[in-house]
Amino acid sequence: MIWFLLIVIAAVALFPFLQERRRPTITDDARVNAPGHFAELSQGVTHYRWFGFETGPVAVCVHGLTTPGFVWDDIAQGLVAKGYRVLTYDLYGRGYSDRPDGPQADAFFIRQLEDLLADQMVADDVTLFGYSMGGAIASSFAAKHPNRLRQLVLVAPAGFGGFPTGFFRQIRNNPPFGDWLAHARFPRKHREASANLKKAYPSLSEAADQQAEQVDWAGFIPAVVSSLRGILRDMQEREHRKLAKEDMHVIAIWAANDASIPLSGMGNLTKWNRSAVQLQIEGATHWLPLTHPQEVVEAFASAAE
Repeated sequence: MIWFLLIVIAAVALFPFLQERRRPTITDDARVNAPGHFAELSQGVTHYRWFGFETGPVAVCVHGLTTPGFVWDDIAQGLVAKGYRVLTYDLYGRGYSDRPDGPQADAFFIRQLEDLLADQMVADDVTLFGYSMGGAIASSFAAKHPNRLRQLVLVAPAGFGGFPTGFFRQIRNNPPFGDWLAHARFPRKHREASANLKKAYPSLSEAADQQAEQVDWAGFIPAVVSSLRGILRDMQEREHRKLAKEDMHVIAIWAANDASIPLSGMGNLTKWNRSAVQLQIEGATHWLPLTHPQEVVEAFASAAE
């Protein structure tokens, strides 16, 4: 009886990880119908897209924890209408990009962006956008390379406290149980969030389906876990105080009804960088790049240099 119980416990413990091993990997075959292009960078293949014409100021957009580069599509078109050339890409572990091993801390993501900009021969005077976790990545890059940027634009950004909470905090703070929890429960929660987006915004059904499909690919869940324990572990006071000293033009655009990134972050940014320009999109939730793209573009345009 004891042996049977031990076998059952072992099966329950191992099953989520066995499911992960059975998921398909991102290969060239999986990328056949992907929009855009691919670059072989130092840490792996990165999927990227250009929007707009061959001339004009460059805007580079960094997405968040679980939604790949397509989250920027409508905002990119809005920026093109303002005269920008826009570069979006999939962070490692998401979308059509590779799933390299290793901790996903600031250096990991900074290197990917450095490599991509070098590959695409993008030099200086960049307007760098970061959404959610991408805000933390963009802030880290800006703090390291302030002379390469014209301005930093943060959209519902992480790095100002209050995230993660609840389920994501359990995953982050409790390894190895958190790893099991992520593999066992995160796929269902992720699909439920995508279904709720589709229900609330039927016009975003395609984007919601693309979002839900992320958990079907190997490496996505480990990437989420690694980011929670890496780039998303600490607040970014040091980075933003440095940006204030560098006189970096920082614009923060917040979602008034954001249940993921609390508006208390506005107070922290004010303490760390009093010259930062901060705006709110009324009625918007954390999905604002998808649900309120034009409002984000106009808010940026009103505060841009």
